[in-house]
Amino acid sequence: METKIISINNVQQDMDSIREAGKMLRNGQLVAIPTETVYGLAANGLDEVAVKSLYDAKERPYYKAFSLQVADVAMVQDIAARVPDMALKLFERFCPGPITVVLPRKSNIPKRVTGGKSTVGIRIPDNEIALAVLREAGVPLAVPSANISSHPSPTSAQMVYDDMKGLIPLILDGGPCNLGIESTIVDCTGNEPMIIRHGAISEKEIMDCVRGEK
Repeated sequence: METKIISINNVQQDMDSIREAGKMLRNGQLVAIPTETVYGLAANGLDEVAVKSLYDAKERPYYKAFSLQVADVAMVQDIAARVPDMALKLFERFCPGPITVVLPRKSNIPKRVTGGKSTVGIRIPDNEIALAVLREAGVPLAVPSANISSHPSPTSAQMVYDDMKGLIPLILDGGPCNLGIESTIVDCTGNEPMIIRHGAISEKEIMDCVRGEK
């Protein structure tokens, strides 16, 4: 498979490439996209075959869940069976941004996406290109880091290419990632938020937000 890199310098001027990426994702193909944290490898999160190809490309065990990215808070309702107040506070304070909120999943989300779990991680990336691709795709996207599992998470399109050349058809090059550190994952399925993975947003910031402190 040939791996093509397309540079996106201006979302409005490069919408043809964004539309191409959105169409490829709807059709079950994989596309690497920039986010504010690291480059992600996107697949249609409602397409079990596409998600399987995502696992295979990354050489990732099937039991390890993927989170889903959406374009806005309204799309969260399409994925989560329940959105408690503390989750809404986190979305409102930190999104778009480097936080992934774990919530109970709706039945329309394939179990393959969540590793068989009844929960799903949801994130709204703070990157203009990623958001444009999400809007064009029109579906939630499974977007783990765009690298072979156990390899370093990529912060540039070249790093993605070096690791995944021949495995994916398209990389959108949006320049280097701003943060270079992965999102904080917060489980909001219980009575209190629980940090599953420490990342760009600190535990103190999470707890202050949920408790209504500034």
